[in-house]
Amino acid sequence: MQPIDLTGHISKRFNKELEELRNSVLTMGGLVETQLNSAIAAIVSGDSELGLAVARDDYKVNNLEVEIDEECSRVLATRAPAASDLRLIVAIIKTITDLERVGDEAEKIGFLASKLAAMDRPSDSYRELRSLGNHVLQMLKDAMDAFARLDTEAAYSVVREDELVDGEYEAITRQCVTFMMEDVRSIKRVMNVTWAARALERIGDHCKNICEYVIYMVEGRDVRHTDIADHDAAREE
Repeated sequence: MQPIDLTGHISKRFNKELEELRNSVLTMGGLVETQLNSAIAAIVSGDSELGLAVARDDYKVNNLEVEIDEECSRVLATRAPAASDLRLIVAIIKTITDLERVGDEAEKIGFLASKLAAMDRPSDSYRELRSLGNHVLQMLKDAMDAFARLDTEAAYSVVREDELVDGEYEAITRQCVTFMMEDVRSIKRVMNVTWAARALERIGDHCKNICEYVIYMVEGRDVRHTDIADHDAAREE
């Protein structure tokens, strides 16, 4: 399988276009990371204004997705890329879709943060949400780092992390059910916590998706809908 090489084209302009596309994706990733970090902080600190600000700024992420998608379409039409170049463009198109969805989930968390800020706060300041939020935030950082460096080892690591995130989400869900059974007055607040946890779990899924695209981009292998343990075993042989 032909490896990724952004410097091997006869056309220097084509090299520059591909590099600019990758840089645009990293810029979008940085914006989404900022949005997610602010959304988590809004819940933990009970900052309604910060939560609403995250929701208001989602259009910036959407605009970047449109701009990058249009540039990818132009490159496909004018350069007719093949092999590793085509894989790169396809991976970028898929990656920005997942980044946009992470932005949507951050927007949702921002709205939920504004609602939770108006309710009685638990003494632990939503410790479980903070822990899950920091986990998926690190996953996002690692996913974008794997994309930037075309690092499949880091990508596989993030894919494996998603199982731990799923476990944290399930634990929060069970805890929330217990709280609602013990005190019906807490149902509205606990449901908001559950939805926030669900949004964070979904972000973990999108980070996993991005890393699967990195693996496809570099190795030419589609590892979606497969058991990552099988791929680990195959790579060790």
